[in-house]
Amino acid sequence: MTELATRAQAFGLIAEGVAAGLTAPWRLYLARGCRYLSLSVGDRAEWNAWRTHLGCPELSVRVYDAGGEIRRSSMAEIVLDGCRISVELVEEVSTDDLDRLLVADPTTIEPEER
Repeated sequence: MTELATRAQAFGLIAEGVAAGLTAPWRLYLARGCRYLSLSVGDRAEWNAWRTHLGCPELSVRVYDAGGEIRRSSMAEIVLDGCRISVELVEEVSTDDLDRLLVADPTTIEPEER
């Protein structure tokens, strides 16, 4: 697909991914004018599959408090013909997960520290 000038082309891009065997996103947002397309997926395997399928080079991770629950938002983005496409995964994490984020190599943590 060389351009995302219409809604049909944007939805066609998603349909191609589903036809290729990817799980359909649980939420899809397409901004007016087709300049922004956002996909929300349910788990890390789906996130990796969609970002690989779309060829998303830009990755970002954000950890935040959502009313007492800690969440991690992983986002991958790419721009195709002026349309920014993002694939997002939001996961609830525990403080154990946060401890692992602070360690450069989680495999080096001693067993009694886990």
